[in-house]
Amino acid sequence: MGTVKKEFAVPPVVFPSGGNPNLQQRRVATAPFQPPRSTGSSIPFMSFDIGSAAAASTSSGSIYGGSIVGGSVPGGANFEVEEPLLDELGIHPDQIWKKTKSILNPFRVRPDVHKDSDLSGPILLYMFFGLFQLLAGKIQFGVILGWIVVSSIFLYVVFNMLAGRNGNLNLHTCTSVVGYCMLPVVVLSAVSLFLPQAGIMRFAVAGVFVLWATRICTSLMVSLADGGDEHRGLIAYACFLIFTLFSLLVIF
Repeated sequence: MGTVKKEFAVPPVVFPSGGNPNLQQRRVATAPFQPPRSTGSSIPFMSFDIGSAAAASTSSGSIYGGSIVGGSVPGGANFEVEEPLLDELGIHPDQIWKKTKSILNPFRVRPDVHKDSDLSGPILLYMFFGLFQLLAGKIQFGVILGWIVVSSIFLYVVFNMLAGRNGNLNLHTCTSVVGYCMLPVVVLSAVSLFLPQAGIMRFAVAGVFVLWATRICTSLMVSLADGGDEHRGLIAYACFLIFTLFSLLVIF
């Protein structure tokens, strides 16, 4: 029995290019929109040309119209008119030195120098006090700082209770005065390094420095605040207790 073959009519395939059918016609991609380059722009980075911006900044040395070589920065600031770093931090070495010198003479008190209270000088004296104690074999930095805080609050409360409504002493001024009046105790800690560990001489020297610090602190407290002149004796007793307490750290 024979097979019957059936033929199908297939239309011919026609390529538009007329070339090889295995090669596909590629579509050329168009570039996205780009803003026109400005040739007369005064700001280099607005021209969208990295090379020209780098060249312009290197050659002129300025951006936003400020000259880097001249010392000015963008925004019109100038390093020459900036305050020193110590002044910005509130540290004035000339005032610290004047206040320290005023403590050296116990018979001539200068309260006008201590009207502007600060804590930079007292912190420096505390560091020296702790350093001299460390040389004596005593690590007391934390004890000194804690006792200073408690002593300042104690003297502040006592003074305002005695002065009553007339008292205008603030805690910052009280802490500053107590800190600067610690100078005799700091000198005592330095002198005690060369004194014998036991003997009456050590107590006698400590008593002189305690009376020195008490007189200075009492005079400054009464002069800087109102209402404490009539209670000078009680204020002097409170100051005597404070500096005696610190001298005990040096003696023992």
